[in-house]
Amino acid sequence: MIPANAHLRPVEAGDVPEYPISREERLESHFFVEFHHNRWLSSSFRLLADPDVRAYGLDLFMVAQNEAPVGTLPTDDRLLARLLGLDLAVWQSLLKREITPLHKWQLTNCEGEIRWAHPVVTEIAVKAIGRRQKHLEASEAARERKRFERLKMQILKVGGSSQMAADESVLSWLDRWFQAEHAGRNRTEALVREGLNLMSRHR
Repeated sequence: MIPANAHLRPVEAGDVPEYPISREERLESHFFVEFHHNRWLSSSFRLLADPDVRAYGLDLFMVAQNEAPVGTLPTDDRLLARLLGLDLAVWQSLLKREITPLHKWQLTNCEGEIRWAHPVVTEIAVKAIGRRQKHLEASEAARERKRFERLKMQILKVGGSSQMAADESVLSWLDRWFQAEHAGRNRTEALVREGLNLMSRHR
């Protein structure tokens, strides 16, 4: 582990571990942060840090949720002081305490930029991204089901058989064709008929 005063000396990106979250990841609706209160109450940071250090340290946990990559902090003391609403001199005096607000924060390589990361904050951010991905996948699956249901009805309307309308491979082919060739257009019966004719020539 690289100590919390490592920002006082130059550090090469290759000297520190890679951060597991890309700065391209976005958590726009990340208004809720998972917080294990028993973990916090029994942490050495809470039990041993001065009250003001403890308060600013907890603030940093929250501030990191809005940074890019999510869950990290800049290493520039001026920026950290600004994020906490402190004068630079006050922030730097906190860093001289036995336990500082950066307790257990470690340097990490964020696609070439060196930033601070905390193992617990990283764990929470990774979980949040996983939950968002599951939500996106579930939403896409629901949208696909609705598209398939409409396609089934349209296939029957243009004279297709019930067997064809229930065939997942037919529905998948038509759905991909609409998205590739007619994205944004209404899926009219005329286009469904055209798609079915085209599919029959390719199968």
